[in-house]
Amino acid sequence: MDVRRTLPQRRRSLIGAWCFLDHYGPDHVAETGGMRVPRHPHTGLQTVSWLFTGEIEHRDSAGFHAVVRPGELNLMTAGRGISHSEFSTPGT
Repeated sequence: MDVRRTLPQRRRSLIGAWCFLDHYGPDHVAETGGMRVPRHPHTGLQTVSWLFTGEIEHRDSAGFHAVVRPGELNLMTAGRGISHSEFSTPGT
C-alpha cells in the first residue's frame, strides 16, 4: 500500500507535531490484498479515516466496530490510549 505524508512537509512545517495527514493508495486490491493495518496504539490524538473508494473494517480496544464506506468518515479519539486495526473488507 502506497502511503504519502501530505502534511507536515519541509515546506509546510507550521503544523504541530500531533497533526498530520497521510494519503493511502490507490492500491490494486486484487494484487496486494488491500489495507492490512494490524492493531496498534495511539495516545493523545484523534484519527480520521475518510474513504474515496473501497471499504475498510475498523475495530478498537474501546469495543467499537465500524465498516467505513466511500464518503463516510470514521473518527477515533485516543485520549489516554486506545489501540485499533483497519482492514480492507472482502467486498473491496
